[in-house]
Amino acid sequence: LMELIFVLFEPQLPENVGAAARALKTMGFAQLRVVNSKAHLQPAAGWVAHGSESILTGIEQFDDLATALADCDLVVGTTAKQRAGYRDVYEPNQLRQILEDKADTLARVGLVFGREDRGLSNQELEQCQLLSAIPLANPYPSLNLGQAVMLFAYALTDVQAHIRHLKPSQNLQGQLSALRQRSEALTASLGYAQGSKLQRWMQERLGQLSSEDIRFMHSLCTALEHRLEDGSDSSN
Repeated sequence: LMELIFVLFEPQLPENVGAAARALKTMGFAQLRVVNSKAHLQPAAGWVAHGSESILTGIEQFDDLATALADCDLVVGTTAKQRAGYRDVYEPNQLRQILEDKADTLARVGLVFGREDRGLSNQELEQCQLLSAIPLANPYPSLNLGQAVMLFAYALTDVQAHIRHLKPSQNLQGQLSALRQRSEALTASLGYAQGSKLQRWMQERLGQLSSEDIRFMHSLCTALEHRLEDGSDSSN
């Protein structure tokens, strides 16, 4: 069933990594990845992660963000709303509903947290299909990394409970990832370049679809692929 993976991009303080590990252990999550940082190897991380050593020692370390997210069907980037530009930003409770609606079509979801001092850059946010932000009464002082991980973990615990009640026959994991690949191929065949504005918009919108919508879109892609193939054959 769907796995939710927490990803810390270039964390600077070992205490924050330890706090993140403790938050995940407390809320029933198990997978933590760290990108381009060795903060989790410092003793201070273990001091804060008291009782959560299994999460800390099980951290997967990656050199770059793309590699850390390569096996994820859906990537959610956490950000401040003012940095999102034109893109939609979902609060954690909205994100929970989105994930529950498509839980049987996803194998892995990556939830990415940026650096303590400046978060995720625009380039890094482009690697995320959805954006999420915690609503704050005051932007300063802002939440630190450990607090942010705890709030998201708490908000998404219901997703874990929902997944456990899915029937195995409903499991269509990987369908969103497959739909993303098919839609990219279709738009490329129509002359739209990789990374074009249309493709970026499409990938963001695909991440919002429910499981039923995803299955419908696969049927639509099949019809379009057949029509394109028929047109190609007739031109030969």
